[in-house]
Amino acid sequence: MMFEHKPVLLHETIDSLRVKPDGIYVDGTLGGGGHAYELCSRLGPQGRLIGIDQDDDAVAAAGERLAVYGDRVAIVRSNYEQMGQVLDGLGIGKVDGIYLDLGVSSFQFDTAERGFSYREDAPLDMRMDRRQALTAADVVGSYTEEELARIIRDYGEERFAGPIARQIVKRRKQTPVETTGQLAEIIKEAVPMKFRAVGGHPARRTFQALRIEVNRELEVLENSIDAMIARLAPKGRLSIITFHSLEDRIVKNRFRENENPCICPPDFPVCMCGRKSRGTVITRRPIVPAEEEIEENKRCRSAKLRVFEAL
Repeated sequence: MMFEHKPVLLHETIDSLRVKPDGIYVDGTLGGGGHAYELCSRLGPQGRLIGIDQDDDAVAAAGERLAVYGDRVAIVRSNYEQMGQVLDGLGIGKVDGIYLDLGVSSFQFDTAERGFSYREDAPLDMRMDRRQALTAADVVGSYTEEELARIIRDYGEERFAGPIARQIVKRRKQTPVETTGQLAEIIKEAVPMKFRAVGGHPARRTFQALRIEVNRELEVLENSIDAMIARLAPKGRLSIITFHSLEDRIVKNRFRENENPCICPPDFPVCMCGRKSRGTVITRRPIVPAEEEIEENKRCRSAKLRVFEAL
């Protein structure tokens, strides 16, 4: 299957970086290279793009797509959490822009054997990096009922987290839960009939929660934003596309805290903590897809782009 993923907010994202022809930019979630291709088209011979992705299929596909740009592009299979080490290994200090397109690619969703989708029966995998050991089947098969309920509630924002976790534990005592079809059926049984048609497929939130847990998505994002901002050259920009409220909340809060890190009580006449602003939030409100883009790509409906500029 070809690695296909329609880049979301393509021009808005690349425009937000104010690309300089001789600048150095980092795509932390390279995917199929859609955003990267557009960015590279704006670079001159001295410009560089560093592409990072943990998915081996993405690395291979992006390598083919971006080959036309030659040595202006360096692709590294890694997690953007390791961006500092990647840049150090390439002898790069500050960069002029970084961007992330979070979430799962269309290719990952639509390739059944990757186990991200509840629509087709396949091994319960959900790993973005198939070098790691932990799979969704491991989570479903070994976490306690309390741990499962917490993950499904906190990461999936699922109101029936408790019943779903209880049903998973009950079922796995009878037979291992190893496929997406098994899990989707368990979730369907745990959700009351009158709520099954509300808010999409009843398994959607639980599958999201398991994917986030397997790939440590929120932890990686939370732990990486400050380090990425620290890598920006003066006036460099960090642009991040999110797809659900949990991600967006982290980005919004981390951007705000980097703009105004002062922890002094509001009634202090002057700042005493000594914490200095590291930049400015460019997007007071997130940039969202236009109706035309949503019509062409329904999966982009929930996308939000936020931008931060370093001092």
